[in-house]
Amino acid sequence: MNLQNIALISFGYFEKDLLEMTADAVKQEFSTPVLLKEGHIDLSDFYDAARRQYDGNSLLRQVDSMVVPDYSKTLGLFNVDLFIPILTFIFGQAYLGGRSGIASLYRFSNERYGMIEDSRFVLDRFRKEVIHELGHTLGLIHCHHPTCVMRSSTYVEDIDLKDQHLCPKCRDEIGIYTL
Repeated sequence: MNLQNIALISFGYFEKDLLEMTADAVKQEFSTPVLLKEGHIDLSDFYDAARRQYDGNSLLRQVDSMVVPDYSKTLGLFNVDLFIPILTFIFGQAYLGGRSGIASLYRFSNERYGMIEDSRFVLDRFRKEVIHELGHTLGLIHCHHPTCVMRSSTYVEDIDLKDQHLCPKCRDEIGIYTL
């Protein structure tokens, strides 16, 4: 694998600990340096009033135009409700084999689903989604291994059932041989 390093750009407010723990998980999973950076864009340009959500395709294109020089992969981090035209909502998306992706924290809190707050779930789900989208930028498609982080996730419960790590097959595909 020819992965030099990864940039995570946060757009909007995020707790510092959440960002640092996410960056650390990414660094460990891909064995590469991770840059945490703040970005600024006017999110109102991406808001669809009819859906009351933010256009994931447009945000992905915006992040792709902001790729950090000297970083092989850039992922934009958001805390807004994302959609693409064919889906009610998405947790994130990325260009397959490309240089960028996006992930949103918005749908990861238990309270959104009528459950008791537990910030550990939010962090765990977010780390998995970030690693998942970065996997797509590395050319990985959805995996059928039940606990692989690259398994498709339609609901947060699907994310909860996955591990935070790539399965051996996916690791082999991108040339990562040890954790």
